[in-house]
Amino acid sequence: MAVPARRTSKAKKAKRRTHYKLTIQGLNPCPNCGELKRSHHVCANCGQYDGSEVVAKQA
Repeated sequence: MAVPARRTSKAKKAKRRTHYKLTIQGLNPCPNCGELKRSHHVCANCGQYDGSEVVAKQA
C-alpha cells in the first residue's frame, strides 16, 4: 500500500480546497420591507408571507 513520504501542509491542503465553498441559499428581498429572506419562507423581519401577515410582530 502506498504511503505518502511527507505530510501535506496546511497551505497545500487549503490551496487544493479553494473550490469547496458554502453557497448562499436562495435569498430574495421581501416585497414588504425589503429585507433579504429565504425563498418560500416567512420574513423574519416583518412576519409577512405572500402579501399577508402570518406572524404578529412582538413589541
